[in-house]
Amino acid sequence: MSGTPHVADPPDVGETPPDVGEALPTWSPRRHGRLGAFFGQAGVRFGMIYACLFGASSLALAAFLWWSTAGLLDRQTEAAILVDFQGLTERLAEGGVGNLIETIEQRIAGNIDDDAVYLLVDARMQRLAGNLERWPRGVAPDFDWTNLRIDRGGIRTLARVHHADLEGGLHLLVGRDVESRVQLRGIVADAMLWAAVIAVLLGTVGAMAVRGLFRATLADISATAIAVSAGDLTRRVKVTGHSDEFDLLAETINDMLDRIARLMEGVRQVSNAIAHDLRTPITRARMRLEDAATSARTEADLHQAIERAQADLDGIVAVFQALLRIAEIEAGARRSAFSRVDVAPMLSDMAELYEAAAEEAGQTLVARIPPQAMVFGDRDMIQQAVANLLDNAMKFSPPEGVIRLGAHVAGGSGSAGGVGAGVAAGTVEIVVADDGPGIPPQDRARASQRFFRGEAARSTPGSGLGLALVQAVAMLHGGTLRLEDNAPGLRAVLVLPVGDGANGAKTGEVA
Repeated sequence: MSGTPHVADPPDVGETPPDVGEALPTWSPRRHGRLGAFFGQAGVRFGMIYACLFGASSLALAAFLWWSTAGLLDRQTEAAILVDFQGLTERLAEGGVGNLIETIEQRIAGNIDDDAVYLLVDARMQRLAGNLERWPRGVAPDFDWTNLRIDRGGIRTLARVHHADLEGGLHLLVGRDVESRVQLRGIVADAMLWAAVIAVLLGTVGAMAVRGLFRATLADISATAIAVSAGDLTRRVKVTGHSDEFDLLAETINDMLDRIARLMEGVRQVSNAIAHDLRTPITRARMRLEDAATSARTEADLHQAIERAQADLDGIVAVFQALLRIAEIEAGARRSAFSRVDVAPMLSDMAELYEAAAEEAGQTLVARIPPQAMVFGDRDMIQQAVANLLDNAMKFSPPEGVIRLGAHVAGGSGSAGGVGAGVAAGTVEIVVADDGPGIPPQDRARASQRFFRGEAARSTPGSGLGLALVQAVAMLHGGTLRLEDNAPGLRAVLVLPVGDGANGAKTGEVA
């Protein structure tokens, strides 16, 4: 009788199995009745487990107490009988039957507690010595240990006796009156019985308490899940502040809900941004094609209109490719291919490439790269992130502006070289700085969101996805992206972990 889900019996040989899409039998309260529904609750099962463990521990304690009380008395009684019996056999060996009879009489006379039982009979079962009048009725002279009901002084009592055959056909019984011990054992048994009843009651109360606690905790989680599924993403699981496993579960669920809320907000913002930012190029391409279809007089005019429309559509395709790339990075699809990479040669190659592009734009690129900068990650992703930072710096720097590219490796002993305060040990900081308009402090927290463009960037071409991709690369590598004031301009810092076994700190400062 439990809440275990019902599993259908396997089909007989030759019986047609159910279709793949056919619903399999499942457990339900209606199928198993109210009692099955009750025991099917997880809280009830946990409560029963608690009650069973509590009952088992109580039984183990009771067994130990019985062994250490009533069992100890039995063992002590048998040990005393054996010692007494051994002494009598020794006296028999020393002085014969007369010495044995004398010793028995002396021990009976000296038995202060009056609990000793002795009987020595000959081969014809005639009494020779002892405090029993005759051999016990109905008892054969071939037993070893037994409990006997005997009459002593007109009182019916219970004795634990040991029997042995002696030389000359003699039979010797040595025992102890255990009536008082039996009464004590009964008292202990009654106490154990009442203790068992109390243990059952306490176990039941404890099981109900565990069930109530379990239900209360799960009820809050269930209510939160129902509210979230209904669309209320602001609902959170209550944290009691006890810092126990339930609080850890609640905090984990709340972190998950916060993440879901941020993702949903990001989806909403992306949807709005796509609808807003892509509507213009799509409309422009359509108008150009319509204008070419109605007013183009020559084939050259028609080709020119088509090329302009293709350029607009290529921009739209580039936006979607960037979105897909960000989604791929955030999904961590390539994290399994991470390895230790020296980004210093890659940064040097990029500096050489962008230095020529900066000269064509009338700008200057200053690069200070350390000899070695080991990180744990994907070289192509890091290169793309740095390329986006350099593209932004060149786009927003004025003519004759200066763009700075540098890196700093912080070892286990702290920073070296002075890229700036706050450099975490065991990280590599890749810095791209420009002297353009920069980003206002109130917009820096949103600058890495998809399609976000500040007021200063409205007049420049772009889709607002560059910093979003850099942020995705940083998060995938377990790093961060910091946007700081360069006074004037923007200072973008990509922080990446060095990975295990990185070399000591080497510095390439950004002036």
